[in-house]
Amino acid sequence: MKTHHYIFLTTALFVILFYDQDMGLNFGILGILYAILNFFKTPGKNKTRTFYILTGTSILSGIAFAWYGDFPSFLAVASSLLLLAYKSRNKKMKVLFLIPVFITNGCTSICRIFMLDKWLPQKSIPGMWQKILAFVLIPLVLISVFFGVYAAGSDHFAALFTDYELDINLWQVFCLSVLGFFIAFNFWNFAVERLIYKNHHFLDNDFQENAKEPKSTYSFLDLDAERTSGVISFFCLNILLIFFIITYNYEQFYEVSKTPVQLSEETHERVNAVIMSIVMAILVIMFYFKSGFNFDSKAKLLKILAKVWIILNAILILSAAAKNYEYIVNYAFTYKRLGVFAFLLLSLVGLGLTFMKIQKQKRNAFLFNTMAWYLYGTILICSYINWGGIITSQNISRKNFDLNYHATSVNFNQESLMKYADEKNNWKLKKSLQDKIRSEKSKTFLSQILYYQTLK
Repeated sequence: MKTHHYIFLTTALFVILFYDQDMGLNFGILGILYAILNFFKTPGKNKTRTFYILTGTSILSGIAFAWYGDFPSFLAVASSLLLLAYKSRNKKMKVLFLIPVFITNGCTSICRIFMLDKWLPQKSIPGMWQKILAFVLIPLVLISVFFGVYAAGSDHFAALFTDYELDINLWQVFCLSVLGFFIAFNFWNFAVERLIYKNHHFLDNDFQENAKEPKSTYSFLDLDAERTSGVISFFCLNILLIFFIITYNYEQFYEVSKTPVQLSEETHERVNAVIMSIVMAILVIMFYFKSGFNFDSKAKLLKILAKVWIILNAILILSAAAKNYEYIVNYAFTYKRLGVFAFLLLSLVGLGLTFMKIQKQKRNAFLFNTMAWYLYGTILICSYINWGGIITSQNISRKNFDLNYHATSVNFNQESLMKYADEKNNWKLKKSLQDKIRSEKSKTFLSQILYYQTLK
């Protein structure tokens, strides 16, 4: 099939799956179909290991949305399919260009749709009109003429057609067709601007040979002065960070215990401070270890001090993680507290990649290129796992179990709450859970969320 065949096919599938339906199983099916069709459309030269991984994650994300139908799984489907389409077109394209490419295409698609010679096979247009005339128009005329003759000769025959009312919402079909065509057109026929291709090398992970010569960054500072500045800066920052870690841990673990509200506010403030500190630390290292400065043979002390600073920042992250764990042990699991672990883990990964950048003499772009994939992996993990079920199952045996929070703010935990309602003889809770499950199960097939179909 040609590109226009894929566009029209997936537009028709979009209308069929979403007509008179809520978003649910249908979106998961659509994501899986896009991944499968893209597999057959992609040429063999672009079927790399990354392509196969993205095809698999796209299908798994579609299943995750069919199962949960929540925002994390929606984000997983969207990001997986965008990455899959992007890598299918050009296997060497850097992932950081993904967002500008598709934003540009979304804005210019209205104009590009009318450039018919770019996506419709112009040479086959005479043949196409010939087929429309032969296969559609002539049979339609003949059927109309003979229908008039037969209807005039039989009232019952005419009633078979005149008494039938076509129950189709044409406005909804039109809107779905426009939206489905917009999505399909930008997925199958997106364009990468020449400017992006031209500047693609700026995001390479490794330095080119002509960029490995050490030289100063600024005209008012020679190489020796800049190197000495870095040594002094990192030495002072290491001393400062050591004192901060000591005071930070003292405040967290040895000060007088406070109320849950005060502890919550302080924990989040300190975690935010840690994350901000890590981001700034990475930016400082990127400032000093750029271009040919990575290959300065006299910068050994600077590199050692920078690595020590990275290790100290990692210790700071572990301290914040220990406090967050203590907070969870004392005051239960929540989405935010699990999210803190996710942020801290990504910060730790960022420090590890920064260490690798210095050790292996990589460009700054290496950090962004690699972190983008770790961020994508985090989105996938968030969409595949029933965090709400885990939170409730871990908290339900606590003496301070907050039923209202878990019943209103935590998702996909009905199975645990149903057991809790039976144990506590809470018939009001049980009835509300049954009504919720019954409401989800009563939806039409394509609007269903599979999680609720597995509940009794």
